[in-house]
Amino acid sequence: MKILVSRCLLGYPCRYDGASKPNPAILALSEKHTLIPVCPECDGGLPTPRVPAERCGERVTNQNGVDVTREYTLGAKIALETARREGVALAILKARSPSCGHGEIYDGSFSHTLIPGDGVTAELLLKSGIPVYTEENFPESI
Repeated sequence: MKILVSRCLLGYPCRYDGASKPNPAILALSEKHTLIPVCPECDGGLPTPRVPAERCGERVTNQNGVDVTREYTLGAKIALETARREGVALAILKARSPSCGHGEIYDGSFSHTLIPGDGVTAELLLKSGIPVYTEENFPESI
C-alpha cells in the first residue's frame, strides 16, 4: 500500500522551526508499505525555518500577521496531485498543523488554544476521498 506521510514525521527537517519530528511507528511502516513524503508548507513555497502560522477560518496567517493562505493552498494542491499520481490509499499527517492537522488545530490566536478542525491539506485530501490520520491516531494494523 502507498501512504502519503508528512515529511517531518519521516525525519526531514522541514518544520517551521527547522526541526523534524521522526516517528518510529510511522518509520516502521516502510517495512510493509511505500511511504510518499510531502511537506505542503515547503512545497507551497515557504522557507525552513519560517514564522509559525495558524489557521483561522479559511485564512492562514503567520505570527507576524502576514497572510500565507496562498502558499498553504498551493501546497495542499501539490499534496493532492502527489497523492493521486502515486495512488495512495491514505495519508498520515502531522497533528495540529495548520496544513496537516486533522480533528484539531490551533485557533489562530497563537495562544496554544486548540479547536476542532482540519489543516488546509488535510481538508482538501478528505474532500477528495483520501482518508487522513495523524501520527497520534493512525491504525497500527495497517
